[in-house]
Amino acid sequence: WTEEARWLCLEVQVEVQVEVQDHHLFMAHTCLHWFRKGLRLHDNPALMAALRDCEELYPVFILDPHLHNKTCVGLNRWRFLIGALTDLDCSLRKLNSRLFVVRGKPDEVFPKLFNKWKITKLTYEYDTEPYSLSRDTEVTALAKEHGVEVIYKISHTLYDINRIIEENNGAAPLTYKRLQAIANSLGPPKRPIPPPTLEDMEGVKTPRLEKHEKKYGIPSLEELGHDTTALTEELFPGGEQEALRRLDEHMKRTGWVCSFEKPQTSPNSLSPSTTVLSPYVTFGCLSARTFWWRLTDVYQGKKHSHPPVSLHGQLLWREFFYTASVGIPNFNKMEGNPACTQVDWDTNAEYLAAWREARTGFPFIDAIMTQLRREGWIHHLARHAVACFLTRGDLWISWEEGQKVFEDLLLDGDWALNAGNWQWLSASTFFHQFFRVYSPVAFGKKTDKNGAYIKKYLPLLKKFPAEYIYEPWKAPRSIQQAAGCIVGKDYPHPIVQHEVVSKKNIQRMKLAYARRSSDPTESPSKKQGAARVMCFYETYRITCFSTAAAC
Repeated sequence: WTEEARWLCLEVQVEVQVEVQDHHLFMAHTCLHWFRKGLRLHDNPALMAALRDCEELYPVFILDPHLHNKTCVGLNRWRFLIGALTDLDCSLRKLNSRLFVVRGKPDEVFPKLFNKWKITKLTYEYDTEPYSLSRDTEVTALAKEHGVEVIYKISHTLYDINRIIEENNGAAPLTYKRLQAIANSLGPPKRPIPPPTLEDMEGVKTPRLEKHEKKYGIPSLEELGHDTTALTEELFPGGEQEALRRLDEHMKRTGWVCSFEKPQTSPNSLSPSTTVLSPYVTFGCLSARTFWWRLTDVYQGKKHSHPPVSLHGQLLWREFFYTASVGIPNFNKMEGNPACTQVDWDTNAEYLAAWREARTGFPFIDAIMTQLRREGWIHHLARHAVACFLTRGDLWISWEEGQKVFEDLLLDGDWALNAGNWQWLSASTFFHQFFRVYSPVAFGKKTDKNGAYIKKYLPLLKKFPAEYIYEPWKAPRSIQQAAGCIVGKDYPHPIVQHEVVSKKNIQRMKLAYARRSSDPTESPSKKQGAARVMCFYETYRITCFSTAAAC
């Protein structure tokens, strides 16, 4: 051989060696994808990142005792979660994979899994909640100790929440209008990505472990220690496939979608007057970006409503509260929350229990709370009514107590949205027209004067004539007897006199606001921001309670 040929041969050998090494480097990953909220395959960039350069895939959901316990997660939410996990496992099986459900604290579970399965890459969807950020920081540190690469992707929100805050000079926007302006400057949300296919899974295997069902199977409600005797019909089954089916059904109603305006829907219709997609967005069975772009497709070339009242507007409300929750410290508390008015709320266990258990003596309020406990969902204006009643309207109990109850009972209970809306409805933050109080009698009559909603959820009152259905205590004794319901015996008297306590509470709120105005630590910019929020609310008369997709 000539010297030139020898060098050429050596170069080819080196190239082949490098190619083989690179192939091994990029294709030998054993990946663990950590499902948390994003319980779906569509628009799941973190899952797709796991499949890149992957030989073995472990899709994992961790039953974290901090998040998944019987004290703060109600039975309906558990049922929805189990349904979502079952649906996810079914979808993974179609890709020749499986879901691994692991019980325990993430900081204790992951080191064991890293070692046992020889994990080299961990992927997950970014989460903005304080506990989640702390947990993820700890898990990331553990991963690095074990030589595990960590990749996270943003897909639970329309935008990168931290980017919105950066664009607002490092602070959370205090008004929806400001949030909307920033969103417009960033352009439309990223388009959702399709779910993985069998082709994407080519060369990727999920190990078939012995006794998988026993070790890593999805538990039943009974196995988790729940008494299921109180469960009623499941109106909103959990899971990605159900979410996409419901989305498809609603998107076919093009006229309804284009004309949708949140304030025009009814809080007490016998069937939902909104999409009820909120639980699916909360659990990540439905991507918010998928929802956004499906709406965009429907709107194309048609006259349609606009934010804040449109369906796009509801998704931006969701973004607004997520941004506030990241930018405002102690967002789910009154104390230590710089945006929240400090109010001397009462502590009244009897009143709180009566409200929670639908025993206030106000049929409209009790019907709403009955629906909430039974079905796990109520219309956003119904949420307004019971939230105002508990706090500044009637019972003068802290919004933090109501927040806990909603977290327990709502299928779409979302940390940021729940905290933000309770502050709003209690006139503690964002909304400051505390003199506007929902009447527990008159408000329901506007859309249901005959009380059909009350009769559905409080059948004890169904024989009362429309004249008394909202105020049965005013019915003569003879009418109560004819209805088979004696107030004070079969149904409680009102626990407060609304006309009296609502006026008293307005004065108490005035004092709280006066104290805030005279507080030397309160900056002028905060006061101006609060005024802008109040002005904005007066213009649109709209707020969204819980996940904005609850529209």
